[in-house]
Amino acid sequence: MRDIILQCAGVAGILVAIIHGLLGETKVFARAKIEPEHLRTLIRLVWQAGTVAWIGGGVLLLAAPSLGSESARHWIVVTTVAVYAVGVAANCWWSRGRGFGWKALGVVVALAVAGY
Repeated sequence: MRDIILQCAGVAGILVAIIHGLLGETKVFARAKIEPEHLRTLIRLVWQAGTVAWIGGGVLLLAAPSLGSESARHWIVVTTVAVYAVGVAANCWWSRGRGFGWKALGVVVALAVAGY
């Protein structure tokens, strides 16, 4: 059962990451006025680096049960929980607790811990 929960955390992490990337491009950067243009490009790339990291964490959570190593499982869960927890804190602070992102990432963290 804990394998299924961990894999659900992986799928949820990937979905949250994809939504994060799409919302960034369609809602945030579509309206943002950032000058100079090269700074705008840099900020977009940094935003999407987080998206890629969260997708990678989701993939690792999906793969962890099939690796057959408790040590690998341990470090995958600990590392991804730390990465997602930073996202939870940052999103909660930025949205003043009203946003969807920190709650969705919080579910991923809870699932990963439950599947540990």
